[in-house]
Parts: sequence; structure tokens; C-alpha cells
Amino acid sequence: MSYLNNHVVLVTGANRGQGKAIAQHLASLGAIVAVGARNYSEAEALASLIGESHAIPVQLDVTKELDWNSAVDEIINKFGKLDVLVNNAGALKRKPFTETTLDDYQKLINTNQLGVFMGMQAVIPQMEKQQKGSIINNVSISAFAPISQSSAYAATKASVVAMSKAAAIELGPKGIRVNMVHPGGVETTMATQGEHVPSYYDSVPLGRIGQPIEIARAVAFLASDESSYCTGTEIVVDGGMTLGTPDE
Repeated sequence: MSYLNNHVVLVTGANRGQGKAIAQHLASLGAIVAVGARNYSEAEALASLIGESHAIPVQLDVTKELDWNSAVDEIINKFGKLDVLVNNAGALKRKPFTETTLDDYQKLINTNQLGVFMGMQAVIPQMEKQQKGSIINNVSISAFAPISQSSAYAATKASVVAMSKAAAIELGPKGIRVNMVHPGGVETTMATQGEHVPSYYDSVPLGRIGQPIEIARAVAFLASDESSYCTGTEIVVDGGMTLGTPDE
């Protein structure tokens, strides 16, 4: 399968977890992937693993506007276009509501909310010139089904949903699609905190935690022309977690 041949894609937070799986999967489908990461050496390592014909590393701290501008300029200068942006980078901090500080909240806003905002703004001018582009925001089921001790995290994710939908309305006439993926529990270090997978996941309808590749497949669909009539769309990839648990 090579339905992303010649697509130039920027993936943020691509050095680990879901972002790494997304970058590798899109490259396997023919895309040229700009591996964006705050840690440049990790971006270099993944780009090398994927292969220089399908990946380049880019320095990208999503909380810094200058990083966004220089990363996008580098990609356009090298390839002459940018077809897809995958806003994947994110931060999670769980704390009781009454113990969440303003600094805690601001750090999550900077990464999860403003990082997405700045990324969309950085790529839109080039996509508008092309009259075509796909922006995919990797959000979370927390945007509509938050868990305890995650009020600030959930709020930042919910804001991205509203922003994505509003942007989809504005950008559609310019040929730019904006869509969302909502992962549930996915087996990454961020989700499990380096511990064993909680037994809770045995009770979700599909009976297990999700894998990063399963998020990557949903992203690939939205990145490709297979989803050419989708904008403002939300794809939930959660094993049925938000449906509730079986009554036995």
C-alpha cells in the first residue's frame, strides 16, 4: 500500500509513543515525514531509522513560535510543499482539581492548546497556496469524557476540538481539511507512566489497551485522499471505552 506517495508530512512529538508510530506508519505508506521533536537528537535517530529517502529530522518545540516558523520554512525550502500536519505533541499532568496550580494549567495550555494553534497557523499559508492540505489534530477522549484528576488536561483537549471545528469551517473553501483523532488508552510511557498496563483495560468492550499503530492507521486515513470529503471529523479510537463497560 502506498497511497501517501509523495505526500510531505510534518509530525510533532514524533520521537516517541504515538508520534513515533505515526511517523513510521506514514513513511511506510510512501510519505516523506519531517520528524518534529524538541529533542533533536531523538528526531535524528528516528529519521535515520526510517531512512533518509522518507524522513528528515526537524527541531520543533511546539511551544515556541520561532521553532514552528523555522521548521515549516525548512520543509518548504527542501520539498517545495507541505501536504499534511499531524499535531501530535502533548503533555499530561494528573492532579486533583484543588491542587492544580496556575503554572500546571499554563504549561498544559502552552503545549496542548497553543502548540496546536501555532502549528495550524504556521502551515496554513503554504496549504492555501497549494489549495490543498490536511491538518490532523491528535486529541483525546478526555475532550468529551474526562477522567478524575485531569481537569486542566481535559480542558485543553476540549478547546482543541472547538478550535478544529471552527477552523474546518473557515479553511474548507481554501481546500484545507481539519480533522481529529481521539485516542483512548494507548500503551505508551506517557499513558502507563512506565508501569504495567492497568487491569481496568480488561473491562473495556474490546478487552485491552490500544496500541500506537492503531492510532497511526486512523491518522493515515485522514492524511490521505481516502478521506477527501472529511473535515471537522472526529474519529474515536478507544476500544469502546467511552461506551461503558459490559453489565455481567
